[in-house]
Amino acid sequence: MAVLAPFLVLCACVLGLHHVEATPDILDPLDSSFCHGDLQVIYPQLEVDKCLIVGKSLREKLTVDWGAPEIHFPGAQKGKKYVMVMADPDAPRRVKQTTGYWRHWLVVDIQGGALKDGRLVGRTLTDYHPPSPPSKTGFHRYQFMLFEQPPGAQVSLTEKENASRGKWDLSAFTKKFGLEAKVATLQFLTKNYKD
Repeated sequence: MAVLAPFLVLCACVLGLHHVEATPDILDPLDSSFCHGDLQVIYPQLEVDKCLIVGKSLREKLTVDWGAPEIHFPGAQKGKKYVMVMADPDAPRRVKQTTGYWRHWLVVDIQGGALKDGRLVGRTLTDYHPPSPPSKTGFHRYQFMLFEQPPGAQVSLTEKENASRGKWDLSAFTKKFGLEAKVATLQFLTKNYKD
């Protein structure tokens, strides 16, 4: 019996790491504190419901194999609209942020009732682009931010914003459309493991 207990603990650890391949306990406190509001981002083999780091094998699947994730927000309210942003604030690298946010996905006019059920019914302004951190740039944060869209707000991108995903001024965008407070936020960190 004494041999069986350590074996079971080892099996549980190996299976647990294989399932999510993430280690939220090694995140910087600032990174850990970003997540709030019960937002869930669900890829085929990865459910992100708290701040975490995505390891090598799942990072490859994020970039190559999987499309846009499902977005769930149980706190969404029927009759309200939401704006969902996925962005990387670490372009081109976290220690040298010179280009502002890289916009990976932007959906507006999201229907609250559908969002509550895990369906992203809205108008896509920027098509989903998977996480693909460049080589030798370290960890990048992929942030999902959900805002309540003010009634009557016609959220759009300028011609300049439509021309490029990079150098996006998220702060100016949110101020312009009255997207004051983030209803829910979530992020994962990953890097190019080919370094």
